[in-house]
Amino acid sequence: MPKRKSGPLRVTVIADSDTRWKWGALTARRIDPEARVDARLLRGRATPTPRQLAELGIPADSMTEQTAAEILAATDSDSCDVVILSCVGGTVQALLHGLNRAWQGRPARPVVVTGYVGVVYEKLADGLLLRAGADVVLANSADDARRFAAVYEGVGHPTDAIVETALPFLGGEPHQAGGGRPFTVTFAVQPSAPEGRADRLHLLRRTVGHARRHPERTVLVKLRSKPGEHTTHIEEHPYQKLVAALDPPDNVQLVYGAMGEVLDRTDLLVTVSSTAALESLHRGIPTAILTDLGIRESLGNHHFLGSGCFASWDELDDGHLPQADAGWTAAHGVAGADPYAALRARVDALLAGEALPPLSPYYTARTAPGYLPGILARQGLNAKGEPVAGLAPADTGPLRRAVRDLVRNSARTAYRQGVQRVAPAIRRWGQL
Repeated sequence: MPKRKSGPLRVTVIADSDTRWKWGALTARRIDPEARVDARLLRGRATPTPRQLAELGIPADSMTEQTAAEILAATDSDSCDVVILSCVGGTVQALLHGLNRAWQGRPARPVVVTGYVGVVYEKLADGLLLRAGADVVLANSADDARRFAAVYEGVGHPTDAIVETALPFLGGEPHQAGGGRPFTVTFAVQPSAPEGRADRLHLLRRTVGHARRHPERTVLVKLRSKPGEHTTHIEEHPYQKLVAALDPPDNVQLVYGAMGEVLDRTDLLVTVSSTAALESLHRGIPTAILTDLGIRESLGNHHFLGSGCFASWDELDDGHLPQADAGWTAAHGVAGADPYAALRARVDALLAGEALPPLSPYYTARTAPGYLPGILARQGLNAKGEPVAGLAPADTGPLRRAVRDLVRNSARTAYRQGVQRVAPAIRRWGQL
């Protein structure tokens, strides 16, 4: 019997940060624009704040914040058609085991989809094998699909789950220069590349220097989060605090908000290796991948080898506008007539077929006995994928919820203070 019911699909998105909620929710809309989307935000250091969610502007039909154990304890295989796991690799692996255990003995289960929120430039094998076992593993380009298949073939894992698509947030109007506004340069910062204070200061000094050299231009510094907030990565040296000491001219502006809205007024996008570069290239905006700090795997800018987009601030100061190589953009998921057709077809086929077999993650207690238990434990699960008693207490009323929220927020504040202030001080003391 076909499992799919008539009408819009019911999709549950489990996400652990603001960027991953964005990816998961938009992927749900690419599968079915009319889908009912229920958000399950994983409780942790990167849980999106109300401000971050409002800034993204992606509504959900319902939204709750829970631990992985709480989500699994409340899961029902009949409550949705598709589950999108929009999390880091270790969390995806834990949820695959947890959902498999929770759905054991059920006559049918939802289709499970996962993937990456951006450029895959590190931990290729590790991240892919942690996602192995989902029904659909999305590759954001033809190049990614080729690399993903090589990893799975290399360990003897089936490759039929790999589906080539594109990042779901690519879109917007094609770039048009002019329009009565000043030429606008946007420097899109990242929370993790580079991490060091000296490197970040170099990039900001050059950004501010470009604004001074070109007073006729508007220079935007596009920030990911406000101080105290986190995305996927922790920022030890927030750009907001560093730029204040540089006395920037009036044509430098710090901006937040949706990247798409910023790109609407951008004539040159500058970044180290942000996914914003792909959004910019998709619109035909001149895009510069900075070489000031080198082309290095640790920065992720090596992903753009062959793109034609590499440039230094010196070159940009002199007026250079990089032009992307059309062959590179086509192979890397930037261009395409309907890159989501294969995804829709794969999900439709799985929903219309026979009842799906149990999920089969690549890692098991037999194949990875020294690795898997730790991954499961970090999400409050035992070796069988079951929530550990006592780690997912149910709310018993508003007082308990208020106490829980107070403790959680205090813990987050203490953690952030430790990362941003105490840890750097300890490192400095160790260098004396």
